[in-house]
Amino acid sequence: MFILALFLFFAPYMTTEKLRILFLTYQGDMAGSTNSIAYLAKGLAERGHYVSIGIRKESLLWKLLENTRVNRVAMTFSGKFDVTNWKQIRDVVKAQKIQLINAQSSHDRYTSIFANWRYKLGVKIVHTRRQMPMSLGGPLQLYLYNKKTAGVVAVGEEVKKGLVKLGIKENHIKVIHNGTPKEKYENLDSTYINSLKVKFNIAEDDFVIGCVSRLKNQEQIFEALKLIDRPVKAIFCGLKKEEPFVSHMAQFKTKHQIYFEGDIPGDKVLNYFKLFDIKILASTMEGLSQSLLEAMALGVPVTATAFAGNLDLIKDGQNGLFFDDGDIQKIASNIERLRDDKSLRDSLQARGLTTAYETYSIENTISNYEAYFAGLIGQ
Repeated sequence: MFILALFLFFAPYMTTEKLRILFLTYQGDMAGSTNSIAYLAKGLAERGHYVSIGIRKESLLWKLLENTRVNRVAMTFSGKFDVTNWKQIRDVVKAQKIQLINAQSSHDRYTSIFANWRYKLGVKIVHTRRQMPMSLGGPLQLYLYNKKTAGVVAVGEEVKKGLVKLGIKENHIKVIHNGTPKEKYENLDSTYINSLKVKFNIAEDDFVIGCVSRLKNQEQIFEALKLIDRPVKAIFCGLKKEEPFVSHMAQFKTKHQIYFEGDIPGDKVLNYFKLFDIKILASTMEGLSQSLLEAMALGVPVTATAFAGNLDLIKDGQNGLFFDDGDIQKIASNIERLRDDKSLRDSLQARGLTTAYETYSIENTISNYEAYFAGLIGQ
């Protein structure tokens, strides 16, 4: 029994051969996808696979992967037809005997395919789609995605449905959810958290709404606050104090206290979650939201738009509350309901922790990519 238990524990880390993977992304700046790519690349490298990543040297992702087992390669990504980038990809594939390229963003989805074709590299190409697709650019892109890739990873079922609707073959798409690592939440800065409480003058009876997101549909939250009679504190990380938000605030009937924190560095932003009584996300873009996962992992009840990847992550009334896109009254009532019902908050908190640490663990994500890549390569 002891030997069987050891095998089951180490099974996710065991493959017949180690993989040689090149990740590509021209983005890699302040966004949830940047962290997702970093966790995946580091996780595969820590399991003994050879992992390189082609990125811009000035990107946040370059910094995040410093002092890790991931080999960073500076690349240009000036556009889909960046011939210099084709050559950069060629040189890495040949020098490092790469077996599979996983392209993460629009430019590199093209340059990976064109480099593979132009230089007859013979590597497998996999694209990852992390947001809801709005369009695919016409017949050429459909041909390239369906015929010139070994597969497309969608980070949620709703992303897959969106891709199929636009013409990607269903059997060409593999759903692998994003995950979050437990160790990410183990070293929060209590001194910094306390300084934030002082900064925002948070009292014991304050109700604090948190929103951690770049610009999406946050206007809906401001509209909802117009309907709420009792004052709240709302902290927006990722937004600046500018129009149209200032105009909305001028119409508040209640003296809500609103704070705009702008862009917060990744090593600081998690501390803000410890201030929140609830976390709200108004968005129809998410493939699978890292900020919702972070809130769940830190014990913050969540309410979000019933759309896109949020539908994968949240079970309404179990680990979060939904509102329909544009339903301002429902946003307001969810806020009031969560404010008044402590037992509901406690229940959502407990199930949210299970969602983050078990269902959407980074270990599950890495294992699923590992198995998928190995299958494509033929190992």
